[in-house]
Amino acid sequence: MSAAPDAPRDQRDRQEREHPEDRRVPQAREGAPASVAAPAAPAVPAASPPSETRVERLVGRGFRLVTGRSMAPYQTAVVRIGFAATWLLFLLREWPHRAALYGPDSPFSLDMARRLLDGNHAFSMLPWSDGRGWFEVVYLLAVVSAALLMLGWRTRTMSVLFMLGVLSLQNRSILLGDGGDNVIHLMSMYLVLTRCGQVWSLDARRARRAAERGAAAGRDLPGVVLWTVLGLALAVAQLLGCYGLSWFGHGPFPYVGWGLALWLLWAAHGLRWVVDRRAPGEPRTVLDVLGAVLHNGALLVIMAQVCLVYATAGWLKIQGSRWQDGTAVYYPMHLDYFSPWPELSALLGTSGLLVLLITYGTVIVQVAFPFTVFNRRLKNVLLVVMVCEHLSIAFLLGLPFFSLAMVAADLVFLPTSFLTWVGGRISALRTRRGGRGGAVEPSAVEEGERAPAGA
Repeated sequence: MSAAPDAPRDQRDRQEREHPEDRRVPQAREGAPASVAAPAAPAVPAASPPSETRVERLVGRGFRLVTGRSMAPYQTAVVRIGFAATWLLFLLREWPHRAALYGPDSPFSLDMARRLLDGNHAFSMLPWSDGRGWFEVVYLLAVVSAALLMLGWRTRTMSVLFMLGVLSLQNRSILLGDGGDNVIHLMSMYLVLTRCGQVWSLDARRARRAAERGAAAGRDLPGVVLWTVLGLALAVAQLLGCYGLSWFGHGPFPYVGWGLALWLLWAAHGLRWVVDRRAPGEPRTVLDVLGAVLHNGALLVIMAQVCLVYATAGWLKIQGSRWQDGTAVYYPMHLDYFSPWPELSALLGTSGLLVLLITYGTVIVQVAFPFTVFNRRLKNVLLVVMVCEHLSIAFLLGLPFFSLAMVAADLVFLPTSFLTWVGGRISALRTRRGGRGGAVEPSAVEEGERAPAGA
């Protein structure tokens, strides 16, 4: 009889175990109304983002790489220094003969040059005037722009003036050039599109010192004056109808004349100056992205151009009978024009095995190099071999400027670690010789003296 009152309780406990969602919430205190817990909503799985395919990830990574930063700042700086120094040394060596090479005393007269330029549509500032004074101005402009570009002072402006100096002199007397002049000709145009002053330049040092002082971009009076003077000079040249300054005629790009191209460069430099000082937000970000794309594209073209030069030279050598029988190197060493050291050339020419090895080795290295670009170890080995080959050409055959131009082009493939190591050693040596003592600045050794993104 005593178990009867417990029957409803047992039934209630069994009901709660079978249907826990019907269990009442315990009262917090006596007399408080009991509340029934709402049934739990079924868990809805969170929507996962759509998975990317491998191709999409690679495309996204490549896009960020191309637009996010200007790659290879040390390599482009070395190329800038190398080609500017090569052209500067050439102009200084030929200073006593400049009038006979490119000026009014040249056998290739200015009238003949004008007819040639009308046919090949090349650009040169020398036909603008027949006077000796104008020739001296252009030649001096080429010398000064090469020196300032090598030092990295106003690199964006100096790269344009450097290009104009190279084109004006070389296109005036195209019969004087060799393979090295052709490489300088091409690289002078490619450098205009690169940010070649990010490191190892006076621009980078000026930017670093301003950052250390915490100073923002100032008025930059020298830059404004230089930009204004060049704009006025270009306007006067177009108003006078000077040769080659058309808007939509023959120029560096199809339907883009040299006049339009130079005005676009002038306007782009002014826009960059204004944005850096007046609109440092999103407009500057957009310009940084566009500048990175142009820089990386030009860098890719420079590398492809070097590979094309070696591949073409190697494959053309293979088709020559003298290269096939291993005697091609023998003949230039016995020409008076290419024998600054006749005794040494005669000594090397007497060894048939050495001539054979040099001939075949030259062909193998030139043909193989484009295929080893993506293999770091093989590329570095062949790079050392090619630099030594060009240095031997400069010494044995008396072609220093051709060799310097090719070495400057080869340096674009140098590893960054080696370039930063060289920069660190030079900075340490400069510090010790300057007698300042103390440790070398980390920015000059580890990262280099880096200019703003627009440099």
